[in-house]
Amino acid sequence: MNPSLHTFSIPVMGTGHSIDSPIRVAPYGINSVISIVDDLLVEKIRKYYSEKFDLPYKNIPRSAEDGRAKRITAYLDLVHDLVSHKFEEIRSQPFFEENERAKYFRMLPNESPLKTAYQKLMAAAENEQTSLAEKLNDLMQPGSIDVNIMAKVDKLNLTKSGEPMSAEYSDGSAALRGYANSKLSSSLVLSAGFNPRLYNYLSDFQDFYRDACGSIKKKIILKVSDFRSALIQGKYLAKKGLEVFEYRIESGLNCGGHAFATDGLLLPVLLKEFKEKKEMLSSAIRPLVEKFYEDEREGFSAKWEVQEPRITVQGGIGTHGEMQRLLKEYDMDSTGWGSPFLLVPEATTVDQTTRTLLENAKEEDLYLSGVSPLGVPFNNVRQTGSRIWHEERIEKGKPGSPCPKGFLESNTEFTENPICTASTQYQLLKIDQINHSDYDEGKKERLKTKVLDKACLCDHLGNGALIQLGIQKESRAPQAICPGPNIAYFSGEYSLEEMVNHIYGRRTSLVEGERPHMFAKEMRMYVDYLQDLIDESDSDPGENRKLTKFRNNLEEGMNYCLEIAGSNGYEGENLESIKTTVAELKTRLEHIFSIAVA
Repeated sequence: MNPSLHTFSIPVMGTGHSIDSPIRVAPYGINSVISIVDDLLVEKIRKYYSEKFDLPYKNIPRSAEDGRAKRITAYLDLVHDLVSHKFEEIRSQPFFEENERAKYFRMLPNESPLKTAYQKLMAAAENEQTSLAEKLNDLMQPGSIDVNIMAKVDKLNLTKSGEPMSAEYSDGSAALRGYANSKLSSSLVLSAGFNPRLYNYLSDFQDFYRDACGSIKKKIILKVSDFRSALIQGKYLAKKGLEVFEYRIESGLNCGGHAFATDGLLLPVLLKEFKEKKEMLSSAIRPLVEKFYEDEREGFSAKWEVQEPRITVQGGIGTHGEMQRLLKEYDMDSTGWGSPFLLVPEATTVDQTTRTLLENAKEEDLYLSGVSPLGVPFNNVRQTGSRIWHEERIEKGKPGSPCPKGFLESNTEFTENPICTASTQYQLLKIDQINHSDYDEGKKERLKTKVLDKACLCDHLGNGALIQLGIQKESRAPQAICPGPNIAYFSGEYSLEEMVNHIYGRRTSLVEGERPHMFAKEMRMYVDYLQDLIDESDSDPGENRKLTKFRNNLEEGMNYCLEIAGSNGYEGENLESIKTTVAELKTRLEHIFSIAVA
């Protein structure tokens, strides 16, 4: 896998919205990430593309032995082949014509050496063109076909007779095996927490280790929320000889999908720590990897050495200026742009109804919801097909979902085997329990609302892709989607090249100048989140200490953001919004805590 051509990538978005993004964008050199949580969705998409390109297809049924892993491997191999074919088609097109090859080079960042070489070819004398074209041709490469596994979505499964299956058949392990057995040379993005069992299983596959030439076919990316987490997980893997290729920092709240809030530590504070301690991260991990290879495999130090990991960031980035600050002030190696690409049909698979909903969404339509059965806050937009479907079932007295896939089954409050909190079974049992409790009517209603909030993400997050590709009818496929709040500032359908030019500051900005800075937006979200924590707290001493620590971290972060606001801004940065937001939120914090103490 070669170094990235671009200074941005497209992160995973739900189970379905980036399910085929590499097929769409990798031939143009852009990296993107596929979710492999839903192997049943993966199988449907494989069938669709096999039929579209007249390729052989044999169904791998749900009952097949090790079927989950096999379905994932088969789809990833298909994606690899389709990307390779389309990339070679682009590379075979002539220079000096308006075609897909020209688009490939146009979209590269202006500072890219490959783009500089292309521009040199365009300006070269005729007798130099053949030699330059051959060299340039060899330098072209497709984007990486990366995959994501949510480490904590790792349900242990049962045999047909109800007996527990061995750990390698858990959902996470089977997904990992499916990726490891594929022909891809790319990266595995591990997110949603530390899972020792899954991390240990990585060591069963040679592709995650260096070969005789020092190359790693499948690299590890850890999505992390803070430096301490990065260091702990990196050292754990390093003791097994597994190197982390990239640490991917994500805003705790200002992101799409599940939101893993910090204890009030704002993104710029975290970035500053990573910048200052980057060498510590390398120096703590390098000896552990070296020791593993010296003990297990001879000739390590003579051939190659452990490389410094890449540090990247994502979550709420909306302008070229914000990206420039992240790259230049914090030494980030790359950035992730997710939600804006939900409005780019060339890049993501979103049904038209949902895309229109996103195009028209305002700030007040985007919210941090309680719909996830994982019990983790989930960024959402109001009036999705999924929400409407659930409300109709509630009105009919049949709340929840039939739970057709069961990936998020984890609750054993009422049953011996785990069930999902979004299932009809759980919600009816829980509501009955609440109704027979001694709580006052107000509390009963609040508790029931939380129960009924839970939605069937396993199924509904993939439905938009099925509708858009014509696999499923919209009337039979409720759609969920998980945009970050950043999408409120984008209000149209865009071409791939339009969005890329916006990212690189090569066109009139797609967002208004009044859009709040990504750091200002994150601050506001954290204060809202703190307000919710205080509202739900029981006012015991331990809880109060946590809330006070949260507030202190927030205020320290706000003071640091004021320093940023007083610096020289990059073009397109709304630094003034940071100043006004800090002033407003500090007053609000005082008010919140004065009421809490009273």
